[in-house]
Formats: sequence, structure tokens, C-alpha cells
Amino acid sequence: MVLDAMGGDHGPAEAVAGAVEARRAHGVPVILVGAEAQLSRELWRHGAESEIAVVHALHAVPMSERGAAAAALAGSSLAVGCDLVRQGVGGSFVSAGSTGAVVTCAVRGLGRAAGVLRPALAVALPSLRGGATVLVDAGATADPSSAMMAQFAQLGAGYARSVLGRADPAVGLLSIGSEPGKGNRLTCQAEELLAALPLRFAGNVEGHDVLSGRVDVIVTDGFTGNVVLKNVEGCVRTVLAMVAREGVAAPEQLAGVARRYDPETHGGAALLGLRGTVVVAHGSSRAATIARACVVAHTLSGAAPDIKAPAP
Repeated sequence: MVLDAMGGDHGPAEAVAGAVEARRAHGVPVILVGAEAQLSRELWRHGAESEIAVVHALHAVPMSERGAAAAALAGSSLAVGCDLVRQGVGGSFVSAGSTGAVVTCAVRGLGRAAGVLRPALAVALPSLRGGATVLVDAGATADPSSAMMAQFAQLGAGYARSVLGRADPAVGLLSIGSEPGKGNRLTCQAEELLAALPLRFAGNVEGHDVLSGRVDVIVTDGFTGNVVLKNVEGCVRTVLAMVAREGVAAPEQLAGVARRYDPETHGGAALLGLRGTVVVAHGSSRAATIARACVVAHTLSGAAPDIKAPAP
């Protein structure tokens, strides 16, 4: 798999350390993309010069860059990385760079799968019933149309089948009430489209259903999905800290629960709907999270989630 070693808040040092961990601890072959001299020095520090290949890229896309300008920056680590996957040199691509920039470059470099209007980010969140619930879209498309959200449902269901092993995943639409017709205009329009799709639509679900395990896939727009994802991560940390402070349970007893919802555990979000496998890691990712994202991307490239979607 191919790793953008220049993306993220912490630069090449953490990216290279994560790549080395992915290679040595998990057997994932990694190609680093970025400033060759800088990456070679970092590999030398780990004694990994002969284990991991480096492909030079002229530029790094700033974390502040959100969209089209990123794709226009020829020779960037994002552009070079996506091109390597398109050429078949690597089976998947990982970046902790700006989500908007990664999505834009991935669409430009790899192309959308047949019939797909917009890609969507999918994150598998641990649920109360065991297993996981797929949240989609978790931040790729902030202002989708109802038709795009209907496709997100199909992409998420394909992910649940291929990656989580759910033969007939139940799909819910995130809204402000479980009753039919509840929600804003976009949600109501999406509800009508989801009900007509050839999948097991369970109707509307609410915010408290996100971790309950009531459904296998929860569909929403990228703006709401990203807020939900970060709210879940923050609430878990806060609640566990409060429990520990009150002496209800020892910190070490809560560590396992905390790990399940830590970005280090799920690694990142899969960008579905492309002609290639892309995983977007947190911008704040350290080495362990980068390593996990590499493992997730390598696994996804072999699983090949069903990305069929209706024609626009």
C-alpha cells in the first residue's frame, strides 16, 4: 500500500514510524511518498532503509488546503500517491492530510466508480451489541443531494457486507426522530429514496442509536456525520474520565473501552465509491494510528467492498 508521508499535523517522523510498525508488526508492504531525502533520513533512524521503498514527491499539500487547489498542485505527495495506486503499483492509499484535499485528489487521480455521484467516508464504530455500526458519510461530502445520500446507503451496505460480514445489513437514516417523515427537507427526501432501494431499510434512527447497534449502517450527510464522529470520540473520553474520577472503576479497567473508540484503533475512514481503495486518517495521527490505517487499507484492498450504485 502507498502512504502519503507528508500529510498530517506531525509530519514525516510519525508517518515513517507508522509505516515501519505496519511493515514489521503486521507484514504490510508500504511505499512512502514525499520528500525523498527527509524520508530516507527517517528510515535510517529506524534501520529500515532496505524494508520500505520511497517515491519522491515535490510538494506537500498544506493541512489548511481544502479542495481544488490541492488537486492543481502537480507533483504533490497526494497526487503522486493516488497515481501510484491508479497504475497498480500499490493496492491502496493512506493519508492523514486535509480530508477535503485527500477527497479531491483521490477523485481526480482515481476516478469515481461507475454511477457514483460523490464518494463517502465510512467509519465502523463499536456498538453496544458487539460488532460495529458503519457511519457514512463521516465527512467527505458536506452538502450532498438526497440522491447522493441514497448512494451512501448502498455504499455503506456494501462495506458492511464485504468488511463486517453482514449478509443483509439493516440501514438507518439519521434524523431528529424515528417517525416516518421526521427531519429537514434533505432527510425527508432521502428517506423516500432509501425506502425504494433494494436494501433492508429500517427507517429513521436518532442520535442515541449511533452506538446502540440497532442498525448496521447509519446514513447521513458529511457535515453531520463528521460532527457525530468527533462527538462520539469526545463523549467517550469525557464519560470514562468522569467514571474514573468518581472511583466507580479503576482507570486500567476502563482502558479497553477507551481503546475501542480511539482513532488509533479504527485507524481512519474508508473513502468509498472510487476506483481504488483510500483511507483517510486523523490529521492528528501519531505512529500507532498511521500503522493501523495502513493495516485497514491493506485489508480493504483485499476485501473489495461492493460499490455498486444506481446511475445518476
